[in-house]
Amino acid sequence: MGRDVPAVEFTREDRRRYREKVRASLDVLEQMLAESRFDFDRPLTGLEIELNLVDADGRPAMRNAEVLGVIADDQWATEIGQFNLEINLPPRRIAEDGAGALEKEVRDALNHADEKARTVGAQLALIGILPTLRESHVRPDTISANDRYRLLNEQIFAARGEDLPIRIDGVERLDTYSDSVAPEGACTSVQFHLQVSPATFGAYWNAAQAAAGAQVALGANSPYLFGKHLWAETRIPLFEQATDTRSDELKAQGVRPRVWFGERWITSVFDLFEENSRYFPALLPLCDDEDPAAVLAAGSTPSLAELTLHNGTIWRWNRPVYAVVDDRPHLRVENRVLPGGPTVVDIAANMAFYYGLIRALVDSERPVWSQMSFAAAAENFHAGARDGIHSRQYWPGAGEVPVSELVLRHLLPLAAEGLDAWGVSAEERDRLLGVVEGRCLTHRTGADWQVATVEKLERSGLDRDEALRRMTVDYLGLMHSNAPAHTWPVD
Repeated sequence: MGRDVPAVEFTREDRRRYREKVRASLDVLEQMLAESRFDFDRPLTGLEIELNLVDADGRPAMRNAEVLGVIADDQWATEIGQFNLEINLPPRRIAEDGAGALEKEVRDALNHADEKARTVGAQLALIGILPTLRESHVRPDTISANDRYRLLNEQIFAARGEDLPIRIDGVERLDTYSDSVAPEGACTSVQFHLQVSPATFGAYWNAAQAAAGAQVALGANSPYLFGKHLWAETRIPLFEQATDTRSDELKAQGVRPRVWFGERWITSVFDLFEENSRYFPALLPLCDDEDPAAVLAAGSTPSLAELTLHNGTIWRWNRPVYAVVDDRPHLRVENRVLPGGPTVVDIAANMAFYYGLIRALVDSERPVWSQMSFAAAAENFHAGARDGIHSRQYWPGAGEVPVSELVLRHLLPLAAEGLDAWGVSAEERDRLLGVVEGRCLTHRTGADWQVATVEKLERSGLDRDEALRRMTVDYLGLMHSNAPAHTWPVD
């Protein structure tokens, strides 16, 4: 969905032709997988970070076009809300000092962009959901000025035929409606990419799904939405609802949601693209002139434009990616589980834990997905989002245990083994996994710090709105310190 699209009106013919092109592309992908035409000799990682823009008072700043203008760097792009930006870091290998080098690169890029943003009255905020965001900030007129967002909004509401309900039962309850997809802009995430071979894609995707519950619990950083204290990672239920094309009747019929954890373990990347084609109608039926079968027969690499665009309008928490670079195709697992922030070192620690853990799970003689049901992995994921580091999760051989115990006793040692297998130095491994260990020992994530700080400010006599604003300003200062969030003071 990152690709630009033209302003168009879709016809019935557009939709019929698009469906045919998606199916033709699926046949070509199946042939390519059978013939092993993929680049995976030097697997690379990638990183995307979405951010919020705030003013000097910590409130949303609707200035992404101005900020992009002063940053003037192709690595930066708009996101759906005018208070959002995204940076895409160049792909790199997991190497001995790769995490540390990437951490420095990210900090330098964010500091430079923040300096530029301040010249037009904005600041960058690495946080899952901006605590000062209110419903008035997520209206149709606050969506970024880009045709793809306008089209996405139109097509989702054409499919629904009614306003979007947003109902989240957490510590408090949110029950509201939206007449646009603008609330999606409240959700800012960090996305990890890993290039894998066709033969190992299924194993890496399954491993990422199995790890997602612990991942989101350890990285929770979105406890507030529209002034309400909801889930530890409220971003998960919000995103699931903010782009839902289904009416209540379609939900009752078992129609799958477009923001989707999935429903089964897989054996091949083909399983996911085939599910996309089978279960989901087109949102943006834009057809390319390419004949993928003819391109492949001629010895070149097809872009599979319709298949990849369709995939970009289905927001799996672990998404398959097909891409072509220098006429060579490759496959990636895109991990979309984690929120932004709290600091760059926290992001680097999350990255080390994720890449290490999934490598160890893939290398295991007895895969974890052969020992636990897919439903258990899905329940872990939502328990981790709801209760964060205080959740209980199921793991084979451990049973249902507190997630901090699961991580300390089982998953951190596996992550260390996986980082060793990737060739990460012992010093980098221990430094970054030590951050994850610290969260488990203190039972504190970014979400916990936010809640503890707001509750303290409310006890001092501030109302919720001012407590959230003051907490956000304090958060920004600590974010720039780059000290891990579990070490942040509450007093």
